[in-house]
Amino acid sequence: MRVALGVGGGIAAYKAAELARALQERGAAVQVIMTDAAREFVTPLTFAALTGKKVITSLFAQGGGDVLASAVEHIHVAQNHDALLVAPATADLLAKFAHGLAGDFLTATYLAFTGRVILAPAMNTNMWQHPATQANLATLRARGHTIIEPDAGLLACGTTGPGRLAEPERIADEVVRLLTARHDLDGETLLLTAGPTQEALDPVRYITNRSSGKMGYALASAAARRGARVILVSGPTHLPPPPGVELIRVRTAVEMRDAVMSHLEPATIVIKSAAVADYHVKEVPQQKTKKTAARWTIDLDPTPDILAEVGRNKGGRLLVGFAAETQNLVAEGRRKLETKNCDMVVANLVSQEGTGFESDENEVVLVMRAAGNVALPRNSKSAIAEQILDQVLKLRLALHEAS
Repeated sequence: MRVALGVGGGIAAYKAAELARALQERGAAVQVIMTDAAREFVTPLTFAALTGKKVITSLFAQGGGDVLASAVEHIHVAQNHDALLVAPATADLLAKFAHGLAGDFLTATYLAFTGRVILAPAMNTNMWQHPATQANLATLRARGHTIIEPDAGLLACGTTGPGRLAEPERIADEVVRLLTARHDLDGETLLLTAGPTQEALDPVRYITNRSSGKMGYALASAAARRGARVILVSGPTHLPPPPGVELIRVRTAVEMRDAVMSHLEPATIVIKSAAVADYHVKEVPQQKTKKTAARWTIDLDPTPDILAEVGRNKGGRLLVGFAAETQNLVAEGRRKLETKNCDMVVANLVSQEGTGFESDENEVVLVMRAAGNVALPRNSKSAIAEQILDQVLKLRLALHEAS
C-alpha cells in the first residue's frame, strides 16, 4: 500500500505529521510532497524523519541535482503509488485541482495521477462554505475523488464551524478502507433508497421525519466501491452525491415509488433504507392555510407501501428492508420481514441516544428469513454499511446455490 501524501499550506499542516505516522502504522509506505506554503508551517525534516524518505518540495532539482530526472519525477510518483492523499487540502489546492492548474510538484502529480485520489480539506468556515469552494468540491466528487469532510469546531482563526481537518486516525482508517476495498459486488445492480420523504400539507408546510440519509448514502458508497452498479433513489438530504453512483432525487413517497418501480427491472439487489412518510394529504390545498384560533384538522391517507410492492414483484432479486423502531425491535423486524416478503430486515432503535436518525453512528440487528439474527454493535455508519453488504453477499450466494 503506497500513499503519496500531499501537504498543503495551512495551520493544519502540523497534523499531517501525525497522519504520516498513522498511515505507516497501518502498513502504508508514505511519500510526502509539500507545497511552498506548507513549508511555512512545518519543515520537510519532520516528515523525512518520520518516513525515512526524501520529502519532495520542488518540481525541479535543487542544488545542482539531475534536472532532467527531476522534470519527470512527478510522473514517476504518479505511476508508483496507489493513492494520492492531500491533507490538508486548502481552498487554493482544491481550486487548482478542479481547474487543472499544474504549477508545482503536487498539482502536476495530481494531473498525472490515475489512481485513487483522497482529499481532506481544511480551511476557515467561510472559505469552506463559499460557493466557489463548494463548486470545486462538486467537480472533484464528480471525478470520483473521495472527500473526507472536515470536522466542525473551534478553528485556529477563532471562528467556530466546519473546516477543521478531520482527525489523522480517521483519515488513515478511511485511506486503508478505500485501498483494501473488495470487488465482490461486480456484476450486481443495486437499487437503493435513502433519506426521508416530504409530504405537502399546503404549499409551504410538509410532513417528514428526522432521517438524514446517512445510512443509505454509506451503503451506496460502499456498494459502488465494491463493484456494483448503484442506482440511488434519494429523498431530500444535505449530503453530497456518492461518487460512482446514479442518483435520482425525489421528494414525495409517490415520486419515490415511481422511481423505484421504473428502475426495478435491472436490479439484482434492492435495499430500501429510506424512511418513507407513512401518510400524506391526498388533495393538497393550492394556497397556504392561514393560522387562526381554531384547531386544524387534517385528513391523511396512507402513502404507497413501496417495500411491499417490491416484495410482491421481487422475482429472483434479493430484498432488504429497514425497520426504525422505538420498541420490540426484533419482533417488529420479523413482522416486516414476513409481511413484506423480505430476505433481510435491518432493524435499529431510533430512540437510542447517539445512533440512528441524524447520527454518524448506528447499532442494528439483522433479522433474516433463513438464519438467526445478527447483532451489529455500535459503529460508524460506513462500517455498518460494509457489514450489511457482507451479509447481503452471503444471502446472494445462498440464492444462487438454491437456483
